[in-house]
Amino acid sequence: MTAAAELHGPTRARAAEILARNDLGHYTVPTHGLYPFQWNWDSCLSALGLAHLDEDRAWTEIETLFAHQWDDGMVPHIVFHRPDEGYFPGPDVWQTGRPVPTSGITQPPVAGFAVRRLLERTRDAEAARRRAAALLPAIDRWHEWFHACRDPEGTGLVAIIHPWESGRDNSADWDAALSRVPTEGVAPFERRDTRHADAAHRPTEAQYLRYIWLVQHFRALGWDNRRLHDASPFRVVDPGFNAILLRATADLAWVADALGAPEIARRSRDRLAAGLDAMERLWSDEAGQYLCHDRVAGTLVPSRSVGGLLPAFAPISGMRADALARRIEELAGRCRYLVPSHDPAAEGFDGKRYWRGPVWLIVNYMLADGLAAKGKARLARRIVDDSLALIDAGGFAEYYDPMTGEPCGGKEFTWTAAMVLEFLDGRDGIPSGDEA
Repeated sequence: MTAAAELHGPTRARAAEILARNDLGHYTVPTHGLYPFQWNWDSCLSALGLAHLDEDRAWTEIETLFAHQWDDGMVPHIVFHRPDEGYFPGPDVWQTGRPVPTSGITQPPVAGFAVRRLLERTRDAEAARRRAAALLPAIDRWHEWFHACRDPEGTGLVAIIHPWESGRDNSADWDAALSRVPTEGVAPFERRDTRHADAAHRPTEAQYLRYIWLVQHFRALGWDNRRLHDASPFRVVDPGFNAILLRATADLAWVADALGAPEIARRSRDRLAAGLDAMERLWSDEAGQYLCHDRVAGTLVPSRSVGGLLPAFAPISGMRADALARRIEELAGRCRYLVPSHDPAAEGFDGKRYWRGPVWLIVNYMLADGLAAKGKARLARRIVDDSLALIDAGGFAEYYDPMTGEPCGGKEFTWTAAMVLEFLDGRDGIPSGDEA
Protein backbone atom coordinates (compact mmCIF):
# COMPACT_ATOMS: atom_id res chain seq x y z
CA MET A 1 0.00 0.00 0.00
CA THR A 2 1.35 3.45 -0.90
CA ALA A 3 1.69 6.32 1.56
CA ALA A 4 -1.34 7.89 -0.13
CA ALA A 5 -3.45 4.82 0.60
CA GLU A 6 -2.31 4.83 4.22
CA LEU A 7 -3.09 8.55 4.53
CA HIS A 8 -6.55 7.96 3.12
CA GLY A 9 -7.11 4.72 5.01
CA PRO A 10 -10.76 5.37 5.97
CA THR A 11 -11.54 6.44 2.40
CA ARG A 12 -9.94 3.30 1.05
CA ALA A 13 -11.89 1.15 3.51
CA ARG A 14 -15.14 2.85 2.53
CA ALA A 15 -14.40 2.26 -1.16
CA ALA A 16 -13.89 -1.44 -0.45
CA GLU A 17 -17.19 -1.54 1.47
CA ILE A 18 -19.07 -0.04 -1.47
CA LEU A 19 -17.60 -2.53 -3.91
CA ALA A 20 -18.64 -5.36 -1.59
CA ARG A 21 -22.13 -3.91 -1.14
CA ASN A 22 -22.71 -3.67 -4.89
CA ASP A 23 -21.23 -7.10 -5.66
CA LEU A 24 -23.86 -9.69 -6.56
CA GLY A 25 -21.41 -12.57 -6.82
CA HIS A 26 -20.34 -12.63 -10.46
CA TYR A 27 -21.18 -9.06 -11.44
CA THR A 28 -21.55 -5.68 -9.80
CA VAL A 29 -24.39 -3.21 -10.11
CA PRO A 30 -23.41 0.46 -10.43
CA THR A 31 -25.61 1.25 -7.43
CA HIS A 32 -28.70 -0.34 -5.94
CA GLY A 33 -32.03 1.15 -6.97
CA LEU A 34 -31.06 3.51 -9.78
CA TYR A 35 -29.02 0.95 -11.77
CA PRO A 36 -29.92 -2.62 -10.67
CA PHE A 37 -28.26 -4.55 -13.53
CA GLN A 38 -24.80 -5.07 -15.05
CA TRP A 39 -23.57 -2.20 -17.22
CA ASN A 40 -20.84 -2.73 -19.79
CA TRP A 41 -18.19 -0.07 -19.23
CA ASP A 42 -19.08 0.20 -15.53
CA SER A 43 -18.08 -3.44 -15.10
CA CYS A 44 -14.80 -3.18 -16.98
CA LEU A 45 -13.69 -0.09 -15.06
CA SER A 46 -14.98 -1.47 -11.77
CA ALA A 47 -12.86 -4.59 -12.34
CA LEU A 48 -9.78 -2.40 -11.90
CA GLY A 49 -10.89 -1.51 -8.40
CA LEU A 50 -11.94 -5.07 -7.60
CA ALA A 51 -8.44 -6.23 -8.49
CA HIS A 52 -7.05 -4.35 -5.49
CA LEU A 53 -9.20 -6.54 -3.27
CA ASP A 54 -9.60 -9.84 -5.11
CA GLU A 55 -7.88 -10.50 -8.42
CA ASP A 56 -9.98 -13.56 -9.23
CA ARG A 57 -13.17 -11.56 -8.70
CA ALA A 58 -11.92 -8.81 -11.04
CA TRP A 59 -11.49 -11.28 -13.90
CA THR A 60 -14.92 -12.76 -13.20
CA GLU A 61 -16.52 -9.34 -13.63
CA ILE A 62 -15.28 -9.03 -17.21
CA GLU A 63 -15.89 -12.70 -18.02
CA THR A 64 -19.52 -12.38 -16.92
CA LEU A 65 -20.02 -9.46 -19.28
CA PHE A 66 -18.50 -11.30 -22.24
CA ALA A 67 -20.57 -14.40 -21.53
CA HIS A 68 -23.43 -12.34 -23.00
CA GLN A 69 -21.66 -11.22 -26.17
CA TRP A 70 -23.92 -11.44 -29.21
CA ASP A 71 -23.21 -13.84 -32.05
CA ASP A 72 -22.29 -10.92 -34.32
CA GLY A 73 -19.65 -9.73 -31.84
CA MET A 74 -21.49 -6.92 -30.07
CA VAL A 75 -21.23 -6.66 -26.30
CA PRO A 76 -24.47 -5.09 -25.02
CA HIS A 77 -24.57 -2.13 -22.71
CA ILE A 78 -26.86 -3.79 -20.13
CA VAL A 79 -27.25 -7.42 -19.06
CA PHE A 80 -30.52 -8.00 -17.21
CA HIS A 81 -29.42 -10.88 -15.02
CA ARG A 82 -32.57 -10.92 -12.91
CA PRO A 83 -35.94 -9.15 -12.93
CA ASP A 84 -36.20 -5.72 -11.35
CA GLU A 85 -39.22 -3.50 -11.89
CA GLY A 86 -37.35 -0.46 -10.59
CA TYR A 87 -35.63 0.28 -13.92
CA PHE A 88 -36.92 1.57 -17.24
CA PRO A 89 -36.50 0.58 -20.03
CA GLY A 90 -36.30 -3.05 -19.02
CA PRO A 91 -36.18 -6.27 -21.06
CA ASP A 92 -39.84 -5.94 -22.08
CA VAL A 93 -38.99 -2.74 -23.95
CA TRP A 94 -35.76 -3.95 -25.56
CA GLN A 95 -37.09 -7.37 -26.64
CA THR A 96 -33.73 -8.52 -28.00
CA GLY A 97 -34.59 -12.21 -27.75
CA ARG A 98 -31.46 -13.20 -25.83
CA PRO A 99 -31.51 -16.24 -23.46
CA VAL A 100 -30.52 -13.84 -20.68
CA PRO A 101 -32.11 -10.51 -21.63
CA THR A 102 -29.83 -7.71 -22.72
CA SER A 103 -30.17 -4.30 -24.27
CA GLY A 104 -29.61 -4.00 -28.03
CA ILE A 105 -26.90 -1.31 -28.11
CA THR A 106 -23.36 -1.13 -26.80
CA GLN A 107 -21.11 1.18 -24.72
CA PRO A 108 -17.54 2.55 -24.73
CA PRO A 109 -15.24 -0.46 -25.25
CA VAL A 110 -12.81 -0.21 -22.34
CA ALA A 111 -12.41 -3.99 -21.99
CA GLY A 112 -9.12 -4.19 -23.91
CA PHE A 113 -7.61 -1.54 -21.67
CA ALA A 114 -8.88 -3.24 -18.51
CA VAL A 115 -7.57 -6.67 -19.52
CA ARG A 116 -4.11 -5.30 -20.24
CA ARG A 117 -4.03 -3.53 -16.89
CA LEU A 118 -5.10 -6.64 -15.01
CA LEU A 119 -2.53 -8.73 -16.87
CA GLU A 120 0.29 -6.26 -16.19
CA ARG A 121 -0.47 -6.09 -12.47
CA THR A 122 -1.24 -9.72 -11.79
CA ARG A 123 0.11 -11.56 -8.79
CA ASP A 124 -0.77 -14.90 -10.42
CA ALA A 125 0.74 -14.74 -13.89
CA GLU A 126 -0.33 -18.23 -14.98
CA ALA A 127 -4.01 -17.70 -14.10
CA ALA A 128 -4.03 -14.20 -15.57
CA ARG A 129 -2.55 -15.33 -18.87
CA ARG A 130 -5.09 -18.14 -19.11
CA ARG A 131 -8.03 -15.83 -18.45
CA ALA A 132 -6.72 -13.06 -20.72
CA ALA A 133 -6.19 -15.62 -23.50
CA ALA A 134 -9.85 -16.66 -23.25
CA LEU A 135 -11.04 -13.04 -23.48
CA LEU A 136 -8.63 -11.99 -26.23
CA PRO A 137 -10.57 -13.31 -29.28
CA ALA A 138 -13.88 -12.11 -27.83
CA ILE A 139 -12.59 -8.55 -27.47
CA ASP A 140 -11.09 -8.72 -30.95
CA ARG A 141 -14.49 -9.77 -32.33
CA TRP A 142 -16.11 -6.85 -30.55
CA HIS A 143 -13.62 -4.43 -32.10
CA GLU A 144 -14.21 -6.01 -35.50
CA TRP A 145 -17.96 -5.59 -34.99
CA PHE A 146 -17.49 -1.87 -34.40
CA HIS A 147 -15.68 -1.38 -37.69
CA ALA A 148 -18.08 -3.59 -39.65
CA CYS A 149 -21.34 -2.23 -38.22
CA ARG A 150 -20.57 1.30 -37.07
CA ASP A 151 -18.11 2.33 -39.77
CA PRO A 152 -19.63 0.77 -42.89
CA GLU A 153 -17.75 3.15 -45.22
CA GLY A 154 -14.37 2.33 -43.69
CA THR A 155 -13.48 5.83 -42.46
CA GLY A 156 -11.42 4.51 -39.54
CA LEU A 157 -13.81 5.95 -36.94
CA VAL A 158 -17.03 4.49 -35.59
CA ALA A 159 -20.35 6.19 -34.92
CA ILE A 160 -22.75 5.84 -32.06
CA ILE A 161 -26.40 5.43 -33.04
CA HIS A 162 -27.98 6.21 -29.66
CA PRO A 163 -26.82 8.71 -27.01
CA TRP A 164 -26.75 5.91 -24.42
CA GLU A 165 -23.97 4.19 -26.35
CA SER A 166 -21.62 7.08 -25.66
CA GLY A 167 -21.79 6.64 -21.89
CA ARG A 168 -22.33 10.43 -21.82
CA ASP A 169 -26.07 10.07 -22.22
CA ASN A 170 -27.41 13.62 -22.43
CA SER A 171 -24.29 15.59 -23.32
CA ALA A 172 -24.89 18.84 -25.16
CA ASP A 173 -22.90 17.19 -27.98
CA TRP A 174 -26.03 15.29 -28.98
CA ASP A 175 -28.59 18.11 -28.93
CA ALA A 176 -28.63 18.93 -32.64
CA ALA A 177 -28.57 15.31 -33.82
CA LEU A 178 -31.13 14.24 -31.24
CA SER A 179 -33.50 17.00 -32.36
CA ARG A 180 -33.90 15.07 -35.65
CA VAL A 181 -35.27 12.05 -33.81
CA PRO A 182 -39.07 12.06 -33.87
CA THR A 183 -41.30 11.43 -30.89
CA GLU A 184 -44.49 10.33 -32.65
CA GLY A 185 -45.56 6.79 -31.90
CA VAL A 186 -43.61 6.38 -28.69
CA ALA A 187 -45.52 4.01 -26.44
CA PRO A 188 -46.53 5.48 -23.07
CA PHE A 189 -43.92 4.87 -20.39
CA GLU A 190 -43.09 5.71 -16.81
CA ARG A 191 -39.54 6.68 -15.95
CA ARG A 192 -38.05 5.10 -12.84
CA ASP A 193 -34.74 7.00 -12.65
CA THR A 194 -36.33 10.07 -11.09
CA ARG A 195 -37.53 7.94 -8.15
CA HIS A 196 -33.91 7.44 -7.13
CA ALA A 197 -32.28 10.74 -8.14
CA ASP A 198 -33.29 14.39 -8.35
CA ALA A 199 -35.16 14.97 -11.62
CA ALA A 200 -33.24 18.23 -12.03
CA HIS A 201 -30.04 16.17 -12.28
CA ARG A 202 -31.37 13.75 -14.91
CA PRO A 203 -32.12 13.88 -18.67
CA THR A 204 -35.28 15.77 -19.58
CA GLU A 205 -38.61 14.27 -20.65
CA ALA A 206 -38.06 15.52 -24.21
CA GLN A 207 -34.74 13.69 -24.37
CA TYR A 208 -36.25 10.50 -22.97
CA LEU A 209 -38.98 10.47 -25.60
CA ARG A 210 -36.30 10.46 -28.29
CA TYR A 211 -34.22 7.84 -26.51
CA ILE A 212 -37.21 5.50 -26.46
CA TRP A 213 -38.16 6.27 -30.07
CA LEU A 214 -34.72 5.06 -31.13
CA VAL A 215 -35.08 1.87 -29.08
CA GLN A 216 -38.48 1.16 -30.65
CA HIS A 217 -37.11 1.93 -34.12
CA PHE A 218 -34.19 -0.49 -33.74
CA ARG A 219 -36.48 -3.12 -32.24
CA ALA A 220 -38.72 -2.89 -35.29
CA LEU A 221 -35.65 -3.68 -37.42
CA GLY A 222 -35.07 -6.87 -35.45
CA TRP A 223 -31.86 -5.55 -33.87
CA ASP A 224 -30.07 -6.33 -37.13
CA ASN A 225 -26.77 -4.51 -36.70
CA ARG A 226 -26.11 -4.65 -40.44
CA ARG A 227 -29.03 -2.22 -40.85
CA LEU A 228 -29.12 -0.08 -37.71
CA HIS A 229 -26.34 2.39 -38.54
CA ASP A 230 -27.83 3.59 -41.81
CA ALA A 231 -31.37 3.43 -40.42
CA SER A 232 -30.67 5.69 -37.46
CA PRO A 233 -31.36 9.44 -37.70
CA PHE A 234 -28.78 9.79 -34.93
CA ARG A 235 -25.27 8.93 -36.18
CA VAL A 236 -22.49 10.78 -34.40
CA VAL A 237 -18.73 10.17 -34.41
CA ASP A 238 -17.72 10.92 -30.83
CA PRO A 239 -14.00 11.62 -30.30
CA GLY A 240 -14.27 10.40 -26.71
CA PHE A 241 -15.82 7.08 -27.69
CA ASN A 242 -13.31 6.60 -30.48
CA ALA A 243 -10.42 7.52 -28.19
CA ILE A 244 -11.47 4.77 -25.79
CA LEU A 245 -11.71 2.31 -28.67
CA LEU A 246 -8.26 3.35 -29.94
CA ARG A 247 -6.68 2.99 -26.51
CA ALA A 248 -8.32 -0.41 -26.09
CA THR A 249 -7.11 -1.40 -29.56
CA ALA A 250 -3.52 -0.45 -28.69
CA ASP A 251 -3.77 -2.36 -25.44
CA LEU A 252 -5.29 -5.38 -27.17
CA ALA A 253 -2.28 -5.46 -29.51
CA TRP A 254 -0.03 -5.46 -26.45
CA VAL A 255 -1.99 -8.33 -24.87
CA ALA A 256 -1.92 -10.25 -28.15
CA ASP A 257 1.86 -9.88 -28.34
CA ALA A 258 2.23 -10.99 -24.74
CA LEU A 259 0.11 -14.09 -25.37
CA GLY A 260 1.54 -15.06 -28.75
CA ALA A 261 -1.42 -14.09 -30.96
CA PRO A 262 0.29 -12.24 -33.85
CA GLU A 263 -2.77 -12.04 -36.13
CA ILE A 264 -4.84 -10.23 -33.50
CA ALA A 265 -1.88 -7.96 -32.78
CA ARG A 266 -1.52 -7.12 -36.48
CA ARG A 267 -5.23 -6.43 -36.99
CA SER A 268 -5.28 -4.25 -33.91
CA ARG A 269 -2.30 -2.19 -35.05
CA ASP A 270 -3.82 -1.71 -38.49
CA ARG A 271 -7.07 -0.46 -36.93
CA LEU A 272 -5.13 1.77 -34.57
CA ALA A 273 -3.13 3.41 -37.34
CA ALA A 274 -6.23 4.06 -39.44
CA GLY A 275 -8.15 5.44 -36.48
CA LEU A 276 -5.40 7.79 -35.33
CA ASP A 277 -5.11 9.21 -38.84
CA ALA A 278 -8.88 9.68 -39.04
CA MET A 279 -9.05 11.40 -35.65
CA GLU A 280 -7.30 14.38 -37.19
CA ARG A 281 -10.52 15.15 -39.07
CA LEU A 282 -12.17 15.81 -35.70
CA TRP A 283 -9.57 18.35 -34.55
CA SER A 284 -10.60 22.00 -34.30
CA ASP A 285 -7.93 24.68 -33.97
CA GLU A 286 -10.63 27.18 -33.02
CA ALA A 287 -11.96 25.01 -30.19
CA GLY A 288 -8.52 23.84 -29.12
CA GLN A 289 -9.79 20.28 -28.87
CA TYR A 290 -11.52 17.51 -30.79
CA LEU A 291 -15.18 17.85 -31.75
CA CYS A 292 -17.93 15.39 -32.61
CA HIS A 293 -18.86 14.81 -36.25
CA ASP A 294 -22.52 14.50 -37.19
CA ARG A 295 -22.58 11.94 -40.01
CA VAL A 296 -26.11 12.84 -41.07
CA ALA A 297 -25.46 16.59 -41.30
CA GLY A 298 -21.88 16.10 -42.48
CA THR A 299 -20.50 18.72 -40.08
CA LEU A 300 -18.48 19.05 -36.90
CA VAL A 301 -20.55 19.79 -33.80
CA PRO A 302 -19.47 23.08 -32.11
CA SER A 303 -19.78 21.70 -28.58
CA ARG A 304 -16.67 21.79 -26.39
CA SER A 305 -17.36 18.90 -24.05
CA VAL A 306 -15.10 16.49 -22.21
CA GLY A 307 -15.60 14.04 -25.07
CA GLY A 308 -13.19 16.16 -27.07
CA LEU A 309 -10.59 15.93 -24.28
CA LEU A 310 -10.73 12.17 -23.83
CA PRO A 311 -8.39 11.57 -26.79
CA ALA A 312 -5.66 12.31 -24.22
CA PHE A 313 -6.36 8.73 -23.11
CA ALA A 314 -5.42 7.43 -26.58
CA PRO A 315 -1.94 7.29 -28.16
CA ILE A 316 -2.30 10.69 -29.90
CA SER A 317 0.65 12.86 -30.88
CA GLY A 318 2.56 14.97 -28.39
CA MET A 319 1.42 18.13 -30.18
CA ARG A 320 -2.26 17.25 -29.69
CA ALA A 321 -1.64 16.17 -26.08
CA ASP A 322 -0.02 19.55 -25.39
CA ALA A 323 -3.04 21.34 -26.81
CA LEU A 324 -5.46 19.26 -24.76
CA ALA A 325 -3.45 19.97 -21.62
CA ARG A 326 -3.73 23.70 -22.34
CA ARG A 327 -7.46 23.31 -22.81
CA ILE A 328 -7.83 21.55 -19.44
CA GLU A 329 -5.73 24.27 -17.79
CA GLU A 330 -8.16 26.77 -19.30
CA LEU A 331 -11.07 24.90 -17.74
CA ALA A 332 -9.25 24.90 -14.40
CA GLY A 333 -9.64 28.68 -14.35
CA ARG A 334 -13.43 28.35 -14.71
CA CYS A 335 -14.32 25.83 -12.03
CA ARG A 336 -13.22 24.65 -8.60
CA TYR A 337 -12.87 20.98 -9.47
CA LEU A 338 -11.51 19.37 -12.63
CA VAL A 339 -12.62 18.04 -15.09
CA PRO A 340 -16.10 19.37 -15.93
CA SER A 341 -18.00 17.36 -18.52
CA HIS A 342 -18.90 20.58 -20.34
CA ASP A 343 -17.24 23.97 -20.56
CA PRO A 344 -18.60 26.22 -17.77
CA ALA A 345 -18.37 29.18 -20.17
CA ALA A 346 -20.65 27.50 -22.72
CA GLU A 347 -24.34 28.12 -23.09
CA GLY A 348 -26.27 25.22 -21.61
CA PHE A 349 -23.69 24.34 -18.97
CA ASP A 350 -25.39 22.84 -15.91
CA GLY A 351 -23.12 21.74 -13.09
CA LYS A 352 -25.67 19.36 -11.63
CA ARG A 353 -27.35 17.82 -14.67
CA TYR A 354 -26.12 14.49 -15.96
CA TRP A 355 -23.18 14.97 -18.39
CA ARG A 356 -23.93 18.66 -19.03
CA GLY A 357 -21.31 19.90 -16.60
CA PRO A 358 -20.61 17.55 -13.67
CA VAL A 359 -17.28 15.90 -12.87
CA TRP A 360 -17.09 12.11 -13.21
CA LEU A 361 -14.23 10.21 -11.57
CA ILE A 362 -14.05 7.65 -14.37
CA VAL A 363 -13.37 10.45 -16.86
CA ASN A 364 -10.82 11.98 -14.49
CA TYR A 365 -9.12 8.60 -14.25
CA MET A 366 -8.80 8.20 -17.99
CA LEU A 367 -7.59 11.76 -18.46
CA ALA A 368 -5.06 11.51 -15.63
CA ASP A 369 -3.79 8.19 -16.99
CA GLY A 370 -3.35 9.55 -20.50
CA LEU A 371 -1.81 12.86 -19.43
CA ALA A 372 0.66 11.21 -17.06
CA ALA A 373 1.80 8.87 -19.83
CA LYS A 374 2.45 11.91 -22.03
CA GLY A 375 4.60 13.71 -19.47
CA LYS A 376 1.87 15.91 -17.97
CA ALA A 377 2.40 14.72 -14.39
CA ARG A 378 1.55 18.03 -12.74
CA LEU A 379 -1.81 18.32 -14.48
CA ALA A 380 -2.54 14.64 -13.84
CA ARG A 381 -1.73 15.25 -10.17
CA ARG A 382 -4.21 18.14 -10.06
CA ILE A 383 -6.95 15.93 -11.52
CA VAL A 384 -6.24 13.18 -8.99
CA ASP A 385 -6.18 15.65 -6.11
CA ASP A 386 -9.49 17.18 -7.19
CA SER A 387 -11.01 13.70 -7.44
CA LEU A 388 -10.01 12.77 -3.91
CA ALA A 389 -11.16 16.17 -2.62
CA LEU A 390 -14.60 15.50 -4.11
CA ILE A 391 -14.74 12.19 -2.24
CA ASP A 392 -13.79 13.91 1.02
CA ALA A 393 -16.43 16.57 0.47
CA GLY A 394 -19.31 14.52 -0.94
CA GLY A 395 -18.73 10.81 -0.56
CA PHE A 396 -18.87 8.21 -3.34
CA ALA A 397 -21.45 9.81 -5.62
CA GLU A 398 -22.14 9.12 -9.28
CA TYR A 399 -20.91 12.61 -10.22
CA TYR A 400 -20.25 16.06 -8.72
CA ASP A 401 -20.90 19.73 -9.38
CA PRO A 402 -17.55 21.16 -10.58
CA MET A 403 -18.27 24.52 -8.95
CA THR A 404 -19.41 23.46 -5.48
CA GLY A 405 -18.43 19.79 -5.19
CA GLU A 406 -22.02 18.87 -4.41
CA PRO A 407 -22.61 15.11 -4.89
CA CYS A 408 -25.26 14.36 -7.51
CA GLY A 409 -26.97 11.35 -9.08
CA GLY A 410 -26.71 7.92 -7.50
CA LYS A 411 -25.00 7.29 -4.17
CA GLU A 412 -22.43 4.70 -3.11
CA PHE A 413 -21.37 4.25 -6.71
CA THR A 414 -19.29 1.24 -7.73
CA TRP A 415 -17.03 2.76 -10.35
CA THR A 416 -16.44 5.85 -8.22
CA ALA A 417 -15.18 3.57 -5.45
CA ALA A 418 -13.08 1.61 -7.96
CA MET A 419 -11.44 4.77 -9.26
CA VAL A 420 -10.60 5.87 -5.72
CA LEU A 421 -8.71 2.63 -5.17
CA GLU A 422 -6.88 3.25 -8.43
CA PHE A 423 -5.97 6.80 -7.46
CA LEU A 424 -4.76 5.79 -4.02
CA ASP A 425 -2.66 2.94 -5.33
CA GLY A 426 -0.96 5.24 -7.82
CA ARG A 427 0.49 2.64 -10.15
CA ASP A 428 0.74 2.69 -13.94
CA GLY A 429 1.90 6.29 -14.24
CA ILE A 430 -0.92 8.11 -12.45
CA PRO A 431 0.75 10.14 -9.69
CA SER A 432 -0.41 8.99 -6.27
CA GLY A 433 -1.23 11.22 -3.34
CA ASP A 434 2.21 10.81 -1.78
CA GLU A 435 4.02 12.23 -4.83
CA ALA A 436 4.95 15.86 -5.17
